[in-house]
Amino acid sequence: MLNIRNEEPGDYETVENITRDAFYNLYIPGCVEHYLVHKMREHEDFIRELDFVLELNNKVIGYIMYTKATLTDEAGNVKNILTFGPLCIEKEYQRRGYGKLLIQHSAEKAVSMGYDVIVIFGMPSNYVSSGFVSCKRHNVCVEGDKFPSAMLIKELKPGALDGRRWYYKDSPVMAVLPENADAYDDTLTPKERKQTPAQEEFYIMSHSFVE
Repeated sequence: MLNIRNEEPGDYETVENITRDAFYNLYIPGCVEHYLVHKMREHEDFIRELDFVLELNNKVIGYIMYTKATLTDEAGNVKNILTFGPLCIEKEYQRRGYGKLLIQHSAEKAVSMGYDVIVIFGMPSNYVSSGFVSCKRHNVCVEGDKFPSAMLIKELKPGALDGRRWYYKDSPVMAVLPENADAYDDTLTPKERKQTPAQEEFYIMSHSFVE
């Protein structure tokens, strides 16, 4: 039996453990995502109404968390949008469509709240099946007029982005210092931080741009 509901304080430790187990040594030696989850909930840009856990047979196996972000056009007009992350499913349940369910459920709620655009950074292969496309297709860039390969867009309302040049900015809470994450990680059950081949793939993707 599947159930999606808002996260509750009693879920916090479970959610952080799922995050740590799923991301550890995936993108860098160790990870920062569990620390981000830990501090995100108290930030002013965190959106509690879009903080969901997914239960399978009454066991939390995944979650999705959103924060506020903005797009600014060349005339200085600001559009309030969303970003999510982390989105995480417990390792043994990955690649079964549960992440897609969380995206769909939370997107429907976001529309009801008046939001019409989601921008994320992630591996395209994980998100194109949920309707995300390259930022270049909607003329959404970052400072320096660059289009990161990992920056993906989902219009919750067709035509929400009209082709003008937009500049993306996420919440300050997303700027996690690795040393702070490591310090928090050191308070938890010890895990070995190590180099893995997947980290090079992530490095290449996260430093690539669409021309």
